[in-house]
Amino acid sequence: MLRCLVAVLAALFGSLAGPARPASAHAVLTAASPAQGSVIPSAPQRVVMTFSESVGIVPGRTQVVGPDGKRLNVGDPVSTGNRLEIALRATDRPLGTYLVSYRVISADSHPISGAYTFSVGAPSANAPRADTGTDPVVRVATPVARYLGYLGLVLAGGPLLMLAWWYPRRLSRRGPVRLVRAGLALLAVGAAAGFWLQAPASSGAGPLDVSAVELRQIAGSGFGLAMLGRLLVAAALASQVGRVRRRATGRARGSMLLALALAGLLTWPLSGHPAASPEAALLVGADVVHLATMAVWLGGLVFLAAFLLRRADPRELGVVLPRWSRLAALSVYWLVLAGVLQAIVQVGSVSGLTGSAYGRLLLVKVALLAAVLAVAALSRRLVRRTVAAGPTPRADRPGTADRPGAADRPGAAARPGALVRLVRVEAGITAVVLAVSAVLVQTNPARTVDVEAVAASRAEGFATTLTCSLYSVQFEVFPAKVGDYNALHAFVYTPEGKPLPVLEWKVTAALPERGIEPMDNPVGSLLGNQGLGNVVFPAPGRWQLSLTLRVSEIDQATVRTTIDVQ
Repeated sequence: MLRCLVAVLAALFGSLAGPARPASAHAVLTAASPAQGSVIPSAPQRVVMTFSESVGIVPGRTQVVGPDGKRLNVGDPVSTGNRLEIALRATDRPLGTYLVSYRVISADSHPISGAYTFSVGAPSANAPRADTGTDPVVRVATPVARYLGYLGLVLAGGPLLMLAWWYPRRLSRRGPVRLVRAGLALLAVGAAAGFWLQAPASSGAGPLDVSAVELRQIAGSGFGLAMLGRLLVAAALASQVGRVRRRATGRARGSMLLALALAGLLTWPLSGHPAASPEAALLVGADVVHLATMAVWLGGLVFLAAFLLRRADPRELGVVLPRWSRLAALSVYWLVLAGVLQAIVQVGSVSGLTGSAYGRLLLVKVALLAAVLAVAALSRRLVRRTVAAGPTPRADRPGTADRPGAADRPGAAARPGALVRLVRVEAGITAVVLAVSAVLVQTNPARTVDVEAVAASRAEGFATTLTCSLYSVQFEVFPAKVGDYNALHAFVYTPEGKPLPVLEWKVTAALPERGIEPMDNPVGSLLGNQGLGNVVFPAPGRWQLSLTLRVSEIDQATVRTTIDVQ
């Protein structure tokens, strides 16, 4: 371990001591397809933007909004050097104006923002507005759907295993079979709800504002296929539950059930963070192990509390409890091991553990898990005492009640109330663990915290890039609030991305909705292609900002945008 750590540190410092990379300027949008302000005959399948240098993606901050106000981008864009490609889903209202809004990180680590519009058929009367948020109902319902899926996995997985391995054949199977089928029903409801909610979560609309086009698009996506696969697995398992019996399931049927369970487990990592993470194959395998051992351990606890501890006689418990205790210990070992492996990759750093929502939720989950393990240790100790004490003689067997000391044996297998209480406490805490896990999988992994921190450092204020045939001007207004002191800092480049000196600046701000005519704001040139000045916003509203730049004795052009001022 020490040698590995030394090797990693040597490699890290070696990379830092390597040749210095060339200095980078701010990235500038130099080309786009569809082009800014263009009118095209049909809806595009993708938007491609080209910058003057390579850019990095800020998760969740680049989007394309359709004429109906819904987001059309399929996830985050794909960055290839200085090229950014955004896949678009189909829409049932393709005609009108589209808004492309982006926020990326340039090679010099500066966040770059901008927006532009294009139209299909003809421009809309009102251009759509960028909105990166999610409907509050959808935001709450999505983790609830995940929780139902986890709960169903627990109620189906562990009890099905216990039913096949250790449930006494003399006892009624009606209750256990109902429990497993209830778990599979919850699994199916969670999958169906997740499939439906994926549409409004992607578009930003309400939970019922979903079109057939959106559902078809999701059905063909990796997420949709995973949810449909989970539904099929739940249906297949439900049809076989009634035939599962201890020592009578059969090798062929047992192999089929195992294959179905593995296929169902794979739908979780293939529709979540692991498949999109570094070392995807490793994390997918770790997540399958994590889920499987969770279902065995927690589902087994529920089965013990609901059936075995209440119905089995002392001798049966004396056989089952030690075996269950060993299986639970093995499950916890692999559960923790797989969880630690996932945490190392998804968190990535100590700062990510304490400085991100993902890291803090993970710490809460670890604390709850530690409490569960402490209770489990007490349960395991009680089971060991039971085994050491030996089984309690059955009163219905001739002569056993008269044996010396028979009534005084501690034989905890005689439906131990203490064990029942401990199992219930374990199950109660783990229900909270499942809820935390449902929220955790909806949270951006902590390994992205550095990128998000850079973007958040300039999130306040207004920043955009405006282009025309003469130049591209990239500027920010800070803090973009009502008052006399809103700093404007601008950079001007040629369409090819080279710095372009400005001879004269003219910046005006107007608020037509309140009858405020364009007001001049002083801006001066700084270092040739930079401008520095101040903008006054005396009232809140959607201000129209115009920048007229003269770049030669005869060449000048005006670009415009709107700023929401609070």
